[in-house]
Amino acid sequence: MSLDETGSPEEEARRLDAADPLPPPRAEFLVPPAPGGPHAEAAYFAGNSLGLQPRAVAGLLREELDDWARLAVEGHTRARRPWVDYHELLREPAARLVGALPHEVVAMNSLTVNLHLMMATFYRPAGERVRIVIEDSAFPSDSYAVASQAVHHGLDPERAVVRLAPRPGEDALRTEDVLGFLEREGGTVALLMLGGVNYLTGQLMDMAAITKAGRAAGAAVGWDLAHAAGNVPLRLHDWDVDFAAWCTYKYLNSGPGAVAGCFVHERHVRDASLPRLAGWWGTDPAVRFRMDPAIAPPASADAWQLSNPPILALAPVLASLEIFDRIGMDALRARSERLTGYLASRLGPARGAELITPRDPAARGAQLSLRVADAGGLVRDLAERHGVVADAREPDVVRLAPAPLYCTFHDCHRAAEALADLAPGPA
Repeated sequence: MSLDETGSPEEEARRLDAADPLPPPRAEFLVPPAPGGPHAEAAYFAGNSLGLQPRAVAGLLREELDDWARLAVEGHTRARRPWVDYHELLREPAARLVGALPHEVVAMNSLTVNLHLMMATFYRPAGERVRIVIEDSAFPSDSYAVASQAVHHGLDPERAVVRLAPRPGEDALRTEDVLGFLEREGGTVALLMLGGVNYLTGQLMDMAAITKAGRAAGAAVGWDLAHAAGNVPLRLHDWDVDFAAWCTYKYLNSGPGAVAGCFVHERHVRDASLPRLAGWWGTDPAVRFRMDPAIAPPASADAWQLSNPPILALAPVLASLEIFDRIGMDALRARSERLTGYLASRLGPARGAELITPRDPAARGAQLSLRVADAGGLVRDLAERHGVVADAREPDVVRLAPAPLYCTFHDCHRAAEALADLAPGPA
């Protein structure tokens, strides 16, 4: 992707957009106006925090509101998409998205609720095997969740929770260090639960290798896929993952606080003896309306459901999954690597900014993170002076996420030019 000798960097970015083998369906999304600067539309790099709204969402919501108005309670069975089993519409596209069998996935709740439901089943400390392993830079909600689970079992989280940190002077957690820890201390680990793509650095973990090592050590292995679902190809069933959970409002563009997803491997969904927290929608739909007090869990991830599906919250997820199903994660991943590779090549040695994301495109998601002295101030100036929307993470990280569904090479050019203006490299 070298700069054409006769063209400007902007012209080169335009040419790369025109020649890309997967033109993004940007027109299917509502791109916000630029907060400032000379451009009408924002160059939006915050999709790892909140994805853009698909245009199809409004139409789906109008249909559901219309059915509610016309049918009231009868909409449960007579709506154009009957509400009583609405979540079934999401099952197969969600399974394809994460590399699962349809009965291994379910759309429900929010991410941390799902992690707690999964840990209620899969975190079973006993004897010496009591520890939960997460990464030191895990998203705070995961830290709170695992600590509270340890307390729930009468354990001291300071001793029960292990936080794996990168080597001194490094930002990424090396796979060999995770595997080495499991080889040495795996007999003490009840649950290994890392982030598939780290929220802070954008590092893509080797989920296949780590899952294999964790299970060989006798631990249950779960993954927080908040920054991985819709970002990188996943093969949860083939990797033999015990469970996983993900949100849908980041790369999956399903709206703020959107309904999350959950995966439970089929070897577990057929085991009715597993402990689980139960609710009405976790019983077999064939007998659900008999109102029997004894639960009859189905042989699917639905056995972990608690309540009936929130229709107005699921409609945006349905709209988003249709886009991913149509394009496919492998094609989106290839485009993502092209975008991050181009953006990384254009960032250059910005003064006071250090790239903390792995430089190998295969070792990162659709994200580049920069360590800077004033992350909040830089993000504000990017938006107000250049119309480039990124986000800051305390205390010193700016994250740029060129989501392949709607970001372009020209967006990346704008981000690079803005950073050069606001944090210029050495003269």
